[in-house]
Amino acid sequence: YQTGGGQSFISSSEMSESGSQEPAAAPNGSSRPRPPVGNRVTVVLGAQWGDEGKGKVVDLLAQDADMVCRCQGGNNAGHTVVVDSVEYDFHLLPSGIINPKVTAFIGNGVVIHLPGLFEEGVDKTLLQCLETHLFDFHQAVDGVQEQQRQEQAGKNLGTTKKGIGPVYSAKAARSGLRICDLLADFTQFSERYKVLAQQYKGMYPTLVIDIEGELDKLKDYVERIKPMVRDGVHYMYEALHGPPKKILVEGANAALLDIDFGTYPFVTSSNCTVGGVCTGLGMPPQNVGEVYGVVKAYTTRVGIGAFPSEQSNDIGQLLQTRGKEVGVTTGRKRRCGWLDLVLIKYAHMINGFTALALTKLDILDVLAEIKVGVAYKVDNQTIPHFPANQEVLHRVEVQYETLPGWNSDTSAARSFDELPENAQKYVRFVEEHVGVPVKWIGVGKSRESMIQLF
Repeated sequence: YQTGGGQSFISSSEMSESGSQEPAAAPNGSSRPRPPVGNRVTVVLGAQWGDEGKGKVVDLLAQDADMVCRCQGGNNAGHTVVVDSVEYDFHLLPSGIINPKVTAFIGNGVVIHLPGLFEEGVDKTLLQCLETHLFDFHQAVDGVQEQQRQEQAGKNLGTTKKGIGPVYSAKAARSGLRICDLLADFTQFSERYKVLAQQYKGMYPTLVIDIEGELDKLKDYVERIKPMVRDGVHYMYEALHGPPKKILVEGANAALLDIDFGTYPFVTSSNCTVGGVCTGLGMPPQNVGEVYGVVKAYTTRVGIGAFPSEQSNDIGQLLQTRGKEVGVTTGRKRRCGWLDLVLIKYAHMINGFTALALTKLDILDVLAEIKVGVAYKVDNQTIPHFPANQEVLHRVEVQYETLPGWNSDTSAARSFDELPENAQKYVRFVEEHVGVPVKWIGVGKSRESMIQLF
């Protein structure tokens, strides 16, 4: 179709069945073809405060994928996957790496702790980007910063103390250390490492860093990681514009933890929303295909920060116990509450979800009635948006709709029709209010417990 200015755009009818865009006539009647888009990536993102079950969805999709990527975050993430009764916990490796045929790629937007990476077990199919930032003593810095916050303000941010904030801070301050620096000239890398360490020691006098000892450890990793490192932009371009490939991108953390759009300052230090896919892998937005949002059937949050639908009562305790809501990375109990569709719609506004995965529906099996947050009021006025300010968010009154429970076990269901009628209505309620179809429903921990609707 054409805009008022006569500029032509590609219509859906000009797309190939694989999702690749065929060359089309250039604007203004020129005969020169527009370059083809190439392969499109499928993206899996968290729609709440994390811990929604993204790893399970990625594992499911990775069964017929050629490549699976991480684009942001570090080993502060925690993804659990159960396959053949064996439980796998991932922090830095993409969850899809369980499939031996898949190539796993860690993009430039990720921050890497090399000892942690090798502790998880590194496979020959794992590749890393040259531009990826490294961290080491940043973990100790994170701990000191949290202690100072507690002493000075009476509260901290509740970080994982994995060093994620300090390493992203160093990246933004242009004093970070990258994999390409480690591999290029170790003498120059060492000098930069020492300068950065001394800067932190100047800021935090109690900080103890064994500079020479840590440099020796990093030097030992050089030969081990060399075979795994690629130029990220070139590698992704070749993957996108080579033979047809199914490429999967696994987001870490979630929309409400995004550094820009999350419940700031109680957020992570990277963009966990769809924009982070492009900046964290060095790829254009036109190559983003399906964007799947993962939504837990209730809401959980680890650490400090506003949580409008939290239930600090028997309901919250029941959800925490039945859902085994304990952080994979920190071991902390998760706070629990009713499903909040205001924040799901907010996450959809940012990410443009094409479908949802609704996980842990079975945890609600024992409830006689289930509340769902559908609107927010502040000072008795309904507000049309998700508040950016924490103080305002703390004052929010959630407006709930109460739905009947189903009081029966859903864990054996393997199709939508096998779910109780009220469970089906719960799923449809979510779809109608968010305006996005539910493609998967999780009713258990195993891969087989994911019901696919279409």
